Amino acid sequence: KQLFRTMTGKTIYLDHQATTPLAPEALEAMLPWLSGPDSMGFANPHSMHRAGRAAAAAVELAREQVAALLPKGGRVIFTSGATEALNQALRAVPRGLIAYSAIEHSAVVNAAIASGADVHELPVGPAGLIDPEVPLPAGVGLVAVMQVNNEIGTIQPVERLAERTHEAGALFLCDAVQGAGKLAPPEGADLIAITAHKLYGPKGIGALWVRDGVKIGPLIAGGGQESGLRSGTLSPALCAGFGAAAALANSRLEADFQHLSGLAALARSILSRWTVNGSESCRWPGNLNLRLAGLNFPRLLSDCRDIAFSAGSACGSGTGAPSRVLTAIGLEPVEARNSIRIGFGRYTTHEEVETACRALEAAAQAQGV
Repeated sequence: KQLFRTMTGKTIYLDHQATTPLAPEALEAMLPWLSGPDSMGFANPHSMHRAGRAAAAAVELAREQVAALLPKGGRVIFTSGATEALNQALRAVPRGLIAYSAIEHSAVVNAAIASGADVHELPVGPAGLIDPEVPLPAGVGLVAVMQVNNEIGTIQPVERLAERTHEAGALFLCDAVQGAGKLAPPEGADLIAITAHKLYGPKGIGALWVRDGVKIGPLIAGGGQESGLRSGTLSPALCAGFGAAAALANSRLEADFQHLSGLAALARSILSRWTVNGSESCRWPGNLNLRLAGLNFPRLLSDCRDIAFSAGSACGSGTGAPSRVLTAIGLEPVEARNSIRIGFGRYTTHEEVETACRALEAAAQAQGV
């Protein structure tokens, strides 16, 4: 069976929506807190002795670095990731139902359903964008719309939606996992969920940003850490890595955007006969979701095994069902199954994109499509 391998035989990573590599600066920030007993870097940041206070200082520095990615006038609560942050936020609804867009991540959809509140799905158009003037249901208590879609990369009009949500007397929750450290923060949101591993930080840590004056309760009961809102011992190493990654992303916003825009243009020039799923203009350039009629995705994945790419969300892989996001924007199930997602990152090179895209195109042609 013919394989379309890269020239070096090494894997080219084009799945940055699933996760990103750890930035060297983040690793360097973590190492002092991962060392052995002689350094005391293992100390509990909630202890009152000198070693504990040093660990606590590292946590608070990281909190400031993460907060710099988010709007002013709020506080950062560290969590195990965005899923936990979203679950905690969705239990902050004082009354009424929860409305969310039809292309929200399953972490929002399933957590909203699990909260016990009535739920309402807001439609999206064929461009993968929610209408900023979409009618909101009567009695809504919280509206959840993501900043950047994880499958198709479309950037949603969250600022206007937040305004209209407040006019309706409700809270606005934004899943900013794919946008944090890459775009300006979603102003107007009351609650924002982010995670470190989508912005070149470590896995296992995220944050919930809460606007001043918004009241939420704990999701995890215990020792009362994080001002009583998230019990459990914090990891100074994970916090430090998150903070360093956030600070680096903040300093590289424009440079990263320009780099990814160039990679996207190169990919589109090679894969010119493929159709982009979702808006071609209102999108994050690091995400290309493409389809080609008749494409057999499992065969493409097997033939191009030196390229890490996907058919969509890593959370939904292996189910065999067509992408909920792609069907929500009007694609037929067969069209959704003819689609792939390639995601570029800060460390992706032009040579890697050219090699990978030429291999993908050659493999598709070998299928006769």
